[in-house]
Amino acid sequence: MLKSPEELVKMIKKPNLVLVDCRSYKEYSEEHITGAVNVDLFYYHWLDTTSAGVKAFEAQMKNLLSFMGVTKQKTVVFYDDVAGMSAARGVWLLAYFSHPKTFMLNGGFKKWKSLGLPIETKTNGFKPAKFSGKTNKKILVSFEYIKKNLNKAKIIDARTPDEYKGKVMRAARKGHIPNAVNTDWTLNIKEDGTMKPLKELGKLYRFSKNDEIITYCQGGYRAANSFVALKMLGFKNVKVYLGSWGEWGNMLDLPVED
Repeated sequence: MLKSPEELVKMIKKPNLVLVDCRSYKEYSEEHITGAVNVDLFYYHWLDTTSAGVKAFEAQMKNLLSFMGVTKQKTVVFYDDVAGMSAARGVWLLAYFSHPKTFMLNGGFKKWKSLGLPIETKTNGFKPAKFSGKTNKKILVSFEYIKKNLNKAKIIDARTPDEYKGKVMRAARKGHIPNAVNTDWTLNIKEDGTMKPLKELGKLYRFSKNDEIITYCQGGYRAANSFVALKMLGFKNVKVYLGSWGEWGNMLDLPVED
């Protein structure tokens, strides 16, 4: 799920590559990797995981991916400042649509620039195409699914300890989903912005490979980084709660702990 800067630099002139800068347009306009287009995925928060809500999410994302020019033949590489949450959201999103060739730049723009690799300031236009992808329902869950499986699945809260404990409140209610364990997503990242090696990641996620694991945060971005880390470790049954605390914490009839 990762591409190193050294691997990506060999790919940037290939016509089958879609390189996506997930940072803000301001950051992108100042400098970015040569050939990258800009899609700030934070604009696409989605906090409705009712069946109708998920259908609408799928329709919006298919439109977005079509606009970006993603087809089955394309390799898609996402990056942000580090091996971060927005790029990971892109990787998870394409995994949800069963797209096999999707990666995150390990270390992001920070690592790329530190190596003196090609950057530019000119804006690159999109080359829209018809995106078609089969949804993989096994890696997205709704609030209803979690409610039914609170005592079965292993739930990872990827937010900060203060959010988890309710010291920071970002919804109508504070705290966390019952039985969730807190593993802040930033623990996945080394100081240079790259993902930690598997041995170190394994110490963070001491679960059985047979466990069903659900990750969540505030809006499904940090949770996507934890999803990538878990998939790198070889966990087969990993899901992201798309609505995350932005949905759960605002639904007053759902159980919470703090």
